Amino acid sequence: MQTAEIRRRFLEHFAQRGHTVVPSASLVSPDPSLLFTVAGMVPFIPYLTGREPAPFARATSVQKCVRTLDIEEVGKTTRHGTFFQMNGNFSFGDYFKEGAIQHAWQLLTGPVADGGLGFDPERLWVTVYLDDDEAAEAWARIAGLPVERIQRLGKKDNYWHTGAAGPGGPCSEIYYDRGPESGPDGGPLVDTAGDRFLEIWNLVFMQYELTDVRSKEEFTVVGELPNKNIDTGMGLERVAFLLQGVDNMYEIDEVAPVLRRAAELSGVTYGEDHEADVRLRVVADHVRSGLMLIGDGVTPGNEGRGYILRRLLRRAVRSMKLLGVEDASLPELLPVSRDAMSASYPELATDFARISAVAYAEEEAFRRTLTSGTALFDTAVAAAKGAGTPSLTGEQAFSLHDTYGFPIDVTLEMAAEQGVTVDEEGFRALMTEQRDRARADARAKRTGSVDVLAYRRLLAEHGPTDWQAYETLRTDARVLGVVAEGDDDAAPRPVGPGEITRVVLDRTPFYAESGGQVADAGILTWDGGRAEVIDVQRPVKGLVAHQVRVLEGELREGAELTAEVDREWRLSACQAHSGTHVVHAALRQVLGPQALQSGSYNRPGYLRLDFAWQGALTAQQRTDIEDVANAAVRADHAVSASWMTLPEARAFGALALFGETYGEQVRVVEIGGPWSRELCGGTHVRGSAQIGTLALTGESSVGSGSRRVEAVVGLEGFRYLARERDLVRQLAELLKTPQDGLVERVGGMLSRLRDVDRELAELRSQQNLAAAGQLAAGAQDVGGVAVVTGAPAGLGGGDLRTLALDVRGRLGERPAVVLLASESGGKVALVAALNPAALAQGLSANDVLKAAAGPVGGRGGGKADVAQGGGTDAAGIPAALQAGEQAVATATGR
Repeated sequence: MQTAEIRRRFLEHFAQRGHTVVPSASLVSPDPSLLFTVAGMVPFIPYLTGREPAPFARATSVQKCVRTLDIEEVGKTTRHGTFFQMNGNFSFGDYFKEGAIQHAWQLLTGPVADGGLGFDPERLWVTVYLDDDEAAEAWARIAGLPVERIQRLGKKDNYWHTGAAGPGGPCSEIYYDRGPESGPDGGPLVDTAGDRFLEIWNLVFMQYELTDVRSKEEFTVVGELPNKNIDTGMGLERVAFLLQGVDNMYEIDEVAPVLRRAAELSGVTYGEDHEADVRLRVVADHVRSGLMLIGDGVTPGNEGRGYILRRLLRRAVRSMKLLGVEDASLPELLPVSRDAMSASYPELATDFARISAVAYAEEEAFRRTLTSGTALFDTAVAAAKGAGTPSLTGEQAFSLHDTYGFPIDVTLEMAAEQGVTVDEEGFRALMTEQRDRARADARAKRTGSVDVLAYRRLLAEHGPTDWQAYETLRTDARVLGVVAEGDDDAAPRPVGPGEITRVVLDRTPFYAESGGQVADAGILTWDGGRAEVIDVQRPVKGLVAHQVRVLEGELREGAELTAEVDREWRLSACQAHSGTHVVHAALRQVLGPQALQSGSYNRPGYLRLDFAWQGALTAQQRTDIEDVANAAVRADHAVSASWMTLPEARAFGALALFGETYGEQVRVVEIGGPWSRELCGGTHVRGSAQIGTLALTGESSVGSGSRRVEAVVGLEGFRYLARERDLVRQLAELLKTPQDGLVERVGGMLSRLRDVDRELAELRSQQNLAAAGQLAAGAQDVGGVAVVTGAPAGLGGGDLRTLALDVRGRLGERPAVVLLASESGGKVALVAALNPAALAQGLSANDVLKAAAGPVGGRGGGKADVAQGGGTDAAGIPAALQAGEQAVATATGR
């Protein structure tokens, strides 16, 4: 049975039993504590914990998930994979244990002809929590399972909670017996490795309120929940490999095609060599995971989600290289994965141009990185071995990661091949420092130096902020809390002039920073006082906090005031945000639908937009994009916003910003109807003509497969063009030429300068040739070696090296050493060059250079035949040349 068919049967089974079919959420988790969606229940956490009322009593989904904690185990076992799909059914205060057990048993053992999965009931075992007699009795009654196939386990295996105070409860797991050839009999209680008895479904019964949660097994049960919930998860890949009769998840229909193609490209036969099999499975898993992550808007980077994606793609590429494939492999493998996954996720096919562009660019970048990064790695390994301590430091591993994008496991793998260890602990410490700094910066932006618990208490006490940014620029409000910087609680004390604090109001017209749009500016006024609003954030969901500087009077909790947004600021911000949508639509019209936005930032008068694209834009493309955008401005398209469900928005053709998370109800902003239709929570102009002048000011790379355009709008756009006009006028006056002849005049000047540069280069070359002859003629015999020293003036390192090599070539086949020093611009350049005959006598350019570098306060190095360095003390040049000559004399025993 194909994986897509298992998926279809699961959803249909629960839909027929009154469950709302909920589409898979993005792999980018809405939970800020998670990088990815790691379990099927993650999108339902607010309903399961009671933080939000569930919009349905029953739900079912097939959720895309990514877990990377066990990434090193991928390929080595039959169960570890990074991307997987979790089938789940959920009850929010509706059916409980008996219903969950009945639904699961009917689907698993139901005849295939009737829509079931057709598992043999005699091969199914279950586990329940130690004292969960209710679940054990239900299994015996509903499924007819004998008591020996209903095993009881402790909290470690059969109890679930979030890891914090809140709901929890026992669970029941369903296992499939793979037969005696896979291990000893005795059920899951005996088969702790899970080789014979494979867990395929976990039913979680949330029935208790827990507190004082100290670990997986240590917590306090307060009492029963008023509404008991059901959360289940069935591993789609595990069920697939059982129903398809293969040995592991790498051999199912959605993964095996990539594995087979990788084997073909490498000339390896799968199943003959364990090490090769592991690499093939790594490739199959990581290519699929990379496809799905890019599909959900993740782009490669050096931090967070981007780093995980980069790590997966680069592990796949290097595994292919280790299998003997030297050419680019992703163009061969990614389309195969797309074809295998499109039955379940058709959007992968429609969006493949963008997905493949990102993936192929990352492979190309890594192939270049392997050249430069491997050189650094080889140097570090050679130095470590030479020092007798065959270990790379944490700093070296971090540099490979931070500068060259080497995932740590790539560094570890390469080090192991060289017989060298890596200070992983030091590397992890440096990574932790970097992440902590980034998180602290992000946290400070949202909450300042305030503990987020202060905001949570305000939210619990007063409820969410009445946010009126779409409706008005001015409203009366009351201060619910004053949270002073540095405090960890809502402070009742008044805040006086000059102080900066954070204020929570019961209602506000201020736009809080989100979706790339900066916060509003404005003023708070009350009887006897004023405060300027300098930032607005959402420290916790539902609550708006205003960072303010008190100008007059005292601001205190409970104060009645007027909150008013700066009208000019808001208008300029609206121009920039609507301008972003217009530029995005223009990009897609000029470049094609694959030029999809991946991020944006806009502030009054300015916007920037990142989008998926390979290579720099041509001058004509930039002109076309600007023309299309300004034509839309001139057309004065109507701008409107409407609310709808996420599925309705997708059917409507609205574009979603990759990497963002959305609720069930989303806001769709249209400019000119279908011309620009995007999911957006920002503020906008009423008609596109309000955007005003729009001028592109820059275009650049922001990573492999991603470009950035910048623009100014409105009054800032006019000012930018006015500055350009003035600059052209000043240049025309300076060069005494008409403005329309400026390009030709400047081009002619540049051409003449290039001619002068060529003439100067030729003169330098002639001077160097003459100097080379003179220097070679003055060679001195030192212990049977022809030694040339000299100090030509005004040469940089490159010219000095050329001269030294020329002199060396004029000295014939006798042993020869050339040492030259030159001062230019206050710096000293040094070059030592030896011919093969000198090398045969045991001489080294490195030794000569090292001796000469000391007197000029410098250092350097290179190969045995040519070494180069520099220094800062030109007065030491004579001594440096003498020291180099003495090094030759010492080495030859003179």
